[in-house]
Amino acid sequence: MGEGGTGGIGEFLQSRRARIKPADVGLPGLGRRRVPGLRREELAQLAGVSIDYYTRLERGRARNVSDAILDAIADVLRLDGIERQHLRDLARPGGTAPRPRETSESRTARSRVRPGLARLLEMMDSVPACVMGRRTDILAYNAMADALYGFSAMPGRHRNAARHTFLHPGVQTFYADWPDVAEEAVAFLHLDAGRHPHDPRLAALIGELSLESTTFRTLWARHPVRDKTYGTKRLHHPVVGDLELAYETLLLPGDADQCLVTYTPAAGSASEERLQLLASWQASTTPPVDAYDNADQAH
Repeated sequence: MGEGGTGGIGEFLQSRRARIKPADVGLPGLGRRRVPGLRREELAQLAGVSIDYYTRLERGRARNVSDAILDAIADVLRLDGIERQHLRDLARPGGTAPRPRETSESRTARSRVRPGLARLLEMMDSVPACVMGRRTDILAYNAMADALYGFSAMPGRHRNAARHTFLHPGVQTFYADWPDVAEEAVAFLHLDAGRHPHDPRLAALIGELSLESTTFRTLWARHPVRDKTYGTKRLHHPVVGDLELAYETLLLPGDADQCLVTYTPAAGSASEERLQLLASWQASTTPPVDAYDNADQAH
C-alpha cells in the first residue's frame, strides 16, 4: 500500500531511517540535515540499489520486490526479526494472489471462539484469561478476566484492548505503566496492519483512535512494531489495589488470528492474595460469565 492507509511502507521506512545516525554506518555527518538519520540516497547506496528504485519502494510503488533487496535494506536499518517480517508484509501487501472478498459470514467465522476453548476459559477459575483476535478485539473471556478488566461492561465493538487502552476513562490510573502499554498496543496494531493491509474495520479503528487520542496519533507516526508475547502488567484495580501480573500470549495453531492471553501472579505474593480477594468479590457481586456466549456475540 502507499504512504497513507493503516500504516504504509513509507511511514515505516522513514521512521527507521531516522533511527540510524550517519556515523553508525560509517558516513561522515557533514552539513545540516533537514531530517534526522539517513537520507534516502544514503540508504539506497548502502543497500546497493538505485535511488530511483528505493524512492519507488518507499512510496509504495515498487512491484515484485526481491528478498535480497529487502534483506539488504533491513541490514542497513538494523531491523530485528519482527521488523524484517513487517517490512516484507508492507512491501508485498496481500501477496501475489488476489484476496477473496470478505463477507459477514467469513468475519463471523474468524471471530468465533471454538467451544472447547471457551470451555477451557470457564474452567480457568483462578487465572484471568481471554481470547484476543484481529485488531486486538476481545473475543471471549472468563470471570476472572471480567473482574480484572470489566469486559462485560464494554458492549459490542468497544470490547477491544487498544480502544480500552486509549479511550477508557481512568485508564492511565489503571495501568501503572500506561505509556508502555500504549506503545505495545500501537506496535501490535501496526503488525496487524502489515499482515492485513486492506481491512476496513482496522482502518476505521485506527481512524477513530487517531481522532480521539493525541497520544495514539504520536505513537502511530513513530511506527513501533512488536508482537504481543509475554511480559508483566502492573495494574491499580479500583477494588483490590495494586497488582503485578505476568502475562503469557499463547498462539492457537488452529486459529491463526486468535491467541489466548493469561495473567498470573507470583506464588505467595501480595498480588496473589489480592487476586484471590478479587475472585471472591467477583463471585459475590456478579452472575457467572459464560465465555462461549460472549464469544459468539462479540461481533
